[in-house]
Amino acid sequence: MHAFKDSGHLFRLAAVFVAGILLFLVIRGFLVPKSFGQYGHYRGVAMAEMAARPVNFAGHETCETCHADVLDKKKDGKHAHVNCEACHGPLAKHADDPTSVQPPKLDTAVLCARCHEANAAKPKSFPQVASADHSTGLPCDTCHQPHSPVISGGTK
Repeated sequence: MHAFKDSGHLFRLAAVFVAGILLFLVIRGFLVPKSFGQYGHYRGVAMAEMAARPVNFAGHETCETCHADVLDKKKDGKHAHVNCEACHGPLAKHADDPTSVQPPKLDTAVLCARCHEANAAKPKSFPQVASADHSTGLPCDTCHQPHSPVISGGTK
């Protein structure tokens, strides 16, 4: 028993580990939601919480029911597969009551640059411009029709 003569420090260290684990479990009990793990590594009530949120996006099909003229412009253009709300923002309230909720006028000088500003990481085939040199600050819709972008002279 000579080897365990000064083993009190080992028992104290073990007690600290046990106390740490118990403290961790108590804190975890307060911080982790009760439904966590119900469906794998997710909160079980997450889907119900998201479904209870108000709808913000109407969807391009809803836009196209009233704006068929824009659909006609878009269908053969480069933006044919870009959903309306990708540029115009969430418009479910406008779709519910078009007369009282008017979408704001878009600043195309800023909006178009979100996708088309020159960037070496983008594919070379993707239309890119250095907006400071290309437009000198003019809105893009001065020369381009956003729903079917082509330069006024007819070239792309």
